[in-house]
Amino acid sequence: MTRRFMMILCSALVLAACAAPTTSPQLGPDGKPLPRLYRIGPGDKGRIQFRALDSVNALRRAAGAPPVELDSRLNAAAATHARDMALQNRPWHFGSDGSSPIDRVQRVGYSGRLVGEAISETYETELETLGAWMEEPATRGVILDPSARDMGFSWHQESNGKIWWTMVLGAPDLAPIPGTGPTGVAQVAEAALP
Repeated sequence: MTRRFMMILCSALVLAACAAPTTSPQLGPDGKPLPRLYRIGPGDKGRIQFRALDSVNALRRAAGAPPVELDSRLNAAAATHARDMALQNRPWHFGSDGSSPIDRVQRVGYSGRLVGEAISETYETELETLGAWMEEPATRGVILDPSARDMGFSWHQESNGKIWWTMVLGAPDLAPIPGTGPTGVAQVAEAALP
């Protein structure tokens, strides 16, 4: 009987050691749970980009705008700018070399028009960041712009967990600069003379 009891006790201890630890969330000074660190792993790129794409397209569909597709050139422009913002340690639309969003999409060979760029410096997930962008009229206008057909989405995460997000939207069927032709040369409208 003692042997059987000892075996049951040892088995119970082994099973208890395998159970997940129950830790309560850390609370901030306001009594609310502190956010958990969102760590992006090397294999998460596709999953995150497609989750962002699906979410953007759901928002666009609800607004009556056509869907967008991921574009590798715009992804490259977004990745470059996310890393550059981290190096500059400030979220803004200009590169450390003075480049604008238009310059960056042209450098990667995108021949369409830049619709706009949304940026963020945060510890939040891509969906929380998209939600914050949708609360701001300027970035909401970029995300829901009906002329957009292509999207680039990327990020850079620092070792402390801070994430620099960049979303770039483009219109492949429009001239790179309003009022220009496919070659980028300005087109002048001819007025009918009396």
